[in-house]
Amino acid sequence: MALTWINAALADNWSLAAIHRRAGRRDRVGMTVVALPRRVPNPSWSEEEILQIMELPVDLLHWSLASLPILALAVLMVNLRWTAQQAGAAGIFIAAAVAFFIFKTPMSTLAVAGAKGVWDAIFILYVIWPALLLYQIMNQAGGYDALRRGITRMSRNELFIIVALGWVFASFLQGIDGFGTPIAVVAPLLVAFGVRPVYAVAIPIIAHIWAKFFGTLGVGWLATLQVVDLDEATTLATAYQSGLLIIIQAVLGGFTIVWMYGRWPAIRHAWPLVLIIATIQGVGQLLSTLVDPALAAFLPATAAMLALYPLSRWRRYAQPATDIVDRPAMRESHADSAIGRTPPMGSAMSFFPYVLLTVLALGTSMIEPLKAVLAGVTFGLPFPAVTTGYGVTNAAIPVYSALKPLTHPGASLIVTAVVTWCLYRARGYYEAWSMTTGTKPVGVLRGLLESAVPASVPIVAFLVMAALMSHSGQNDTLALGIAAIAPAYAFAFLSNGIGIIGAFTTSSSTSSNVLFSDLQVTLARLKGLPEATILAAQSAGGAIGNAIAPANVVMGASTAGISGQEGAILRKTLPWTLFAFLLTGVATVLLVVLAA
Repeated sequence: MALTWINAALADNWSLAAIHRRAGRRDRVGMTVVALPRRVPNPSWSEEEILQIMELPVDLLHWSLASLPILALAVLMVNLRWTAQQAGAAGIFIAAAVAFFIFKTPMSTLAVAGAKGVWDAIFILYVIWPALLLYQIMNQAGGYDALRRGITRMSRNELFIIVALGWVFASFLQGIDGFGTPIAVVAPLLVAFGVRPVYAVAIPIIAHIWAKFFGTLGVGWLATLQVVDLDEATTLATAYQSGLLIIIQAVLGGFTIVWMYGRWPAIRHAWPLVLIIATIQGVGQLLSTLVDPALAAFLPATAAMLALYPLSRWRRYAQPATDIVDRPAMRESHADSAIGRTPPMGSAMSFFPYVLLTVLALGTSMIEPLKAVLAGVTFGLPFPAVTTGYGVTNAAIPVYSALKPLTHPGASLIVTAVVTWCLYRARGYYEAWSMTTGTKPVGVLRGLLESAVPASVPIVAFLVMAALMSHSGQNDTLALGIAAIAPAYAFAFLSNGIGIIGAFTTSSSTSSNVLFSDLQVTLARLKGLPEATILAAQSAGGAIGNAIAPANVVMGASTAGISGQEGAILRKTLPWTLFAFLLTGVATVLLVVLAA
């Protein structure tokens, strides 16, 4: 099957040389590259000579085995209902076995990959631990009960509040922070409001996907430009078409969370609200790509936040929706359980941590002098060059994926947590809430350890598994296999699926683009497809895949207090992912046809 696209390369004498040049760029960011030719191939070379150049095997056996770790995770967590810890351990074992026995990956390469996976996990754990610390500080002081009361005063319409928190606020956080912050922050807020924990995690996961690629002030977009060589016109077209495809995620995400809340009656009630917000977010992001892609998610996410106030004054959403009887996402007994439990703080104090978090995130992201000073503190680890028997090579890296601890979202969360704890303690909220509930507080640090340790184990496991697949060439085999069997239009339809695979295995849309953007551009050229369209599909797919990314699911489950129910969350997000994949595939083909 590898010959399908290798032979196509012979038609363009430049193509494999271009691949080799781009491989050098990917070396610098420390990602897996396929062993590529040291010389430009001659069109008269035989298939055997071409196969010697393209050492990585791309056939049905190797493709099937490369997909085995991913399939195992899906089956174990969704069908067999294994916990994330159990499935993560199994995933490491399967990925390592396939790498060692099938992809000729030596133990030294596996060791380096495993160490990189652990280091990659630190970036996510740096959000989870502070987020769980803030959760314990809020919860043990009665902050969430006070917050629930304050939220209900915003509007008497329950569905409007869920849209405001689960969709609009989560997207706003993604625009400035990312790294799972929207899930870690919003999930406990929804639980406090009365949403069932599984839905409380699934809703922000799905709803903020539209802001993934251009979110965190454009980190995914900027990372993509680091690993592909595009002219100015193609760069502009890629940004614009990415925004065009991502409109699907904004509209589909809004309708999905409304459906989760109350099925068809909720859709009939909220469709104007969904279309207004989706237009602000999706079309706003599309137009913002023409101005500054780095702000393409932040600007419309902020506009949607500002639009909540006039929308809340609309009588349709200011009053309760009496026609929505069945509400599967809500806990009917939640309000009753809170009767007689008056929290010791008012609404303003319960909202204080999230106001402070927003101010800190904006300050460290947008005040350039402050950002420059804080970004000066950075550290990373050196790793040696490693390779496999098939020539999949990772260059030596003096500083791998450097961590900037003071500009990372975890820093804003830590400062927020510490300031909030000092304020709440000084006001005596912990003692007052303990007397109100009649329970002895477990202590903030003890509560943190009891929740954070179980959440950390599977995240480390998933990131180690991702690194094993990357360093052994399994990810490249998956992508090349899809390209090898698919004609041009079929490949255009499937191209966003490669992005989904990358995000699922790495739990990061940015990592998915770093892994596969270069390959997608090369395959687009070989198949005669517009590079901008295929790269836009990769970017959209990388965002979509975050809805089923195991680390995101674990993060949400831990902050919502339902560790071990990750499979139940995936059963909520997987249908949306499949539907988004299909719609994006169709839209990609239409863009290709229009460009023809």
